[in-house]
Amino acid sequence: MRKFACWVATLFVLTSAWVVAVDRAVDEEPKSITVAAAADLSAALKEIAENYEKQTGVKVKLSFGASGALTQQIRNHAPFDVFFSADMDYPRQLISHGDAESRSLYRYAIGKLALWTPVDSPLDVEHKGMNILSDPSVKKIAIANPQHAPYGRAAVAAMKHVDLYEQVSDRLVLGESISQAAQFVESGNAQVGFVAMSFAASPAMQGKGKYWEIPAEAYPPLEQGVVVIKHSRHKREALAFVEYIKTKPVADLLRRYGFTVPEQKETAQK
Repeated sequence: MRKFACWVATLFVLTSAWVVAVDRAVDEEPKSITVAAAADLSAALKEIAENYEKQTGVKVKLSFGASGALTQQIRNHAPFDVFFSADMDYPRQLISHGDAESRSLYRYAIGKLALWTPVDSPLDVEHKGMNILSDPSVKKIAIANPQHAPYGRAAVAAMKHVDLYEQVSDRLVLGESISQAAQFVESGNAQVGFVAMSFAASPAMQGKGKYWEIPAEAYPPLEQGVVVIKHSRHKREALAFVEYIKTKPVADLLRRYGFTVPEQKETAQK
């Protein structure tokens, strides 16, 4: 009996030590979250993610695409923790279907639309604006697909606002996202394109193109929302990242990329 009791005690000690070791290993694993984000954030969010990892040690893995396409992936239980949309409607759709946390929804920015040409283009986009769309040399006009990209819908609205849509609709080439629309112009597959201001204003594009900021009254506001995904396995880290997005340093960075931002907190999340 005494031997049995000793054996049980030894087994308990070994089991306890194993559990502690496993817990410690889990705690010591690098924490990370996976973020689905609208393509207009491809430059800004990379910088935000790098800054956040330096401050917190939490790695932010990024996946960019059209907001509508990402929404469908999330509905199909893609392993995302946070979703940054180029509008507020897609996050609200996810909330209404039980796929996102309603209390986490936050309007992080208002996007802006620009008309962009390569720097060596003879088109005077900076002074003539959307009037260049009727120039005979413009054979192709790139926009994001309006079916699942908010910036594509904004581009259509802007052309209709100045009564040009019917005239040029047969010359439109559709990108899967706002980034692909920009790539069409960069590669010469289109002479001009409707792009996110965040693309035109990004450091990587300085000296590569000319642009004209489309007046805000020409299209519905591009209010952009972020939300935490309900099936996230890293909800605490996801919520902390959304809180960081509300801080002043992030707001200042987003402004540098051409976004308008709401009121924010004064200090960054530590």
